[in-house]
Amino acid sequence: MSASLTWQPVGSNWVMLPRRPVAIIHFLGGAFVGAAPQFSYGRLLEAIAAQGYAIIATPFINTLDHKAIAVAVLQQFENTLDKLCRRPDLSAALRADLNILPIYGLGHSMGCKLHLLIGSLFDVERAGNMLMSFNNFDADRAIPLAEWLNQSVSIQFTPTPAQTYRLIQERYPIRRNLLIRFRNDDLDQTRQVGSILSDRFGSLVTLERLKGNHLTPLGQDLRWQSQGTFSPIDALGQWVKQELFRDLAFLEQTLLDWLDSLTFGQRS
Repeated sequence: MSASLTWQPVGSNWVMLPRRPVAIIHFLGGAFVGAAPQFSYGRLLEAIAAQGYAIIATPFINTLDHKAIAVAVLQQFENTLDKLCRRPDLSAALRADLNILPIYGLGHSMGCKLHLLIGSLFDVERAGNMLMSFNNFDADRAIPLAEWLNQSVSIQFTPTPAQTYRLIQERYPIRRNLLIRFRNDDLDQTRQVGSILSDRFGSLVTLERLKGNHLTPLGQDLRWQSQGTFSPIDALGQWVKQELFRDLAFLEQTLLDWLDSLTFGQRS
């Protein structure tokens, strides 16, 4: 990561701001791990920022009321963007750019549902959304012990999975979407939402099936450093690093290729 690109807290968000960004990415992570996205998704988000995309990552705590979470994370994002546009320590050119740059949503697992709810329930301007490992399960599968608790207490998300699909089908207006599912992901429900979006927006919806699993976006960088002379142990360490992060690197490139195609064409 470039020394000039560091995480900074702005409002209740974590921000990574290139000198001259080409677009803004609003990131929402999965349930539980979404509480600290700058750590949980550090390598993925830093790789995107290194290519000129401003990152605003919004932490959240999971509850049963997903609509309330969507309201809160949208308000946090808009408040932070407003703060950045008025910060005196930023150049006038950068502040002006932040007011007009296209905004893309990027979500993982529950973060995908939140972006879809934001688009369906509120009047927001988005150039597109990137949805990794969309998940829309009932509470009894998504929350540990919920099935046992349901024997005496009714537990359900708001909106319910069926209501969420109906909202997307009837009200979701964002036409350009990149949907990513991983080959070894038993929690993924991308096919269901992909069918709805493809019926509505046709070829503007891109579906990709990549190697990896539900936790692939969470991969952290392993910075192997040799001690003096490069040894067989160092070679083994480099090989382990390559194998561990091959799927994550391919995910990073897939996201960047899609973003670049909408902002200034494919990178060479």
